[in-house]
Amino acid sequence: MSPRIYKSSAPSVVIKSHSIFTHLLSSTGGDYVGRHPGNTVAYIDAATGATLSRAQLKSLAFKFGHGLTTVGAKRGDTILMYSPNSLAWPVVILGAIAAGIRCTFANSAYTGSELAHQYHDSNAFLLMTTPDCITVVRDMFKALQIPQAEGDKRIIVISDSLAWAGGPRSAPRREAAGLLGMEELLTRGTLTTEAKFDGKDAQETAFLCYSSGTTGKPKGVETTHQNVTSLIDIVERSFPSMKYGEDKVLAILPFYHIYGFVKCLLFPLSVGVPAIIQQRFEPVQFCANIENYKITVSLIVPPVLVVLARHPVVDKHDLSSIKVLFSGAAPLSAGLTKQVKDRITARWKNNVAIVQGYGLTETSPTTHLLPVVDDVRKMGSVGILLSSLEARLVADDEGDKVIDAEEGQPGELWIRGPTVMKGYLNNSTATNNSITPDRWFKTGDVAIRDNEGYYFIVDRRKELIKYKVR
Repeated sequence: MSPRIYKSSAPSVVIKSHSIFTHLLSSTGGDYVGRHPGNTVAYIDAATGATLSRAQLKSLAFKFGHGLTTVGAKRGDTILMYSPNSLAWPVVILGAIAAGIRCTFANSAYTGSELAHQYHDSNAFLLMTTPDCITVVRDMFKALQIPQAEGDKRIIVISDSLAWAGGPRSAPRREAAGLLGMEELLTRGTLTTEAKFDGKDAQETAFLCYSSGTTGKPKGVETTHQNVTSLIDIVERSFPSMKYGEDKVLAILPFYHIYGFVKCLLFPLSVGVPAIIQQRFEPVQFCANIENYKITVSLIVPPVLVVLARHPVVDKHDLSSIKVLFSGAAPLSAGLTKQVKDRITARWKNNVAIVQGYGLTETSPTTHLLPVVDDVRKMGSVGILLSSLEARLVADDEGDKVIDAEEGQPGELWIRGPTVMKGYLNNSTATNNSITPDRWFKTGDVAIRDNEGYYFIVDRRKELIKYKVR
């Protein structure tokens, strides 16, 4: 029997073979940076209002990328980012990519021993961090039996100051004394063009996000340039339309998670709308930022919706600008969705759409998204399969044969397409257990597909994404 393969009903996108930097920030003529004018706002620091235009972002990324080369980093090396959300994130990561350097993101709440695993497994060359995290970083080097003097040479500090972005200046912190700072690297010259990842080089690893299973240590997910550029183009086909001058995205999800980094930082940059960066989720700040910046879109997780359903601060701020709340990374119940929608609509008379999607670190991340027009009709669904992707629902693959579930019956969701990871770093066994020879990725989640092509997650065979609002 032929396999039962479901294909997206959306038109396929053209799969690009170039770097993430080229995709987002290459000059396309005139004063454009990427697809949009260079003087348009790319990012805003929520706490201070410090702003980066697209042209400033590109210039700073080129400077930072060059700065990395002055301390010995070269194409193919890895830097580790260990920091809460900040305006420095897009400069550091896009600067590293411009220099051909890959990046790994660590949970900013990690202990020294947890950080040590990722630093060692990723073979990181340098580590970016903030003054508040330096003690943990030194604990990590101690756990790895690296003397402090040697470890300190591998640290680059992101200070509290935003003077480099035209924002407020802060006094140097005692914890960072004697350590190399990001600001210093920005003064050492500039790249004149980005490292190229054309053709087959687009399959080189760009990011290493670490995915935790139910057992064992976190595994490094090798996400390629082509994975990310494909995801950005695929999501644009299905995500609610956003326009510069009309829409703003509030970025609260942790950037160390691929959901936060790709969807809150890179996707808005691609479509040309500003992302307002909040260091971490906090209910009062979240609601105040929606009011102050007239936020129209925010990507969230279910615990944020619990806050919106119950917290009294919701009634103290004007949330009338919000049009779409997009939830991911964990299952969202129809009951909670309705509770939040009813509360906001009753209070502010705006018909906010609350939709969810589905994806994993291993799929870069999004594979399914619920159209806004169906937010009530298909409440509880993770949506439809996105463009250029294929899916199977597998009832049994324990023997020699793979048996697909019958129509309307549950099965393990398998995904194939240009957003599926290269594999797990240094772990061929885990890769081979998760990706079939013909490139189907086994998600471990059980889903049902209804007769209109909408998917519902009904069970989880293994937890692939852990999320905690911090």
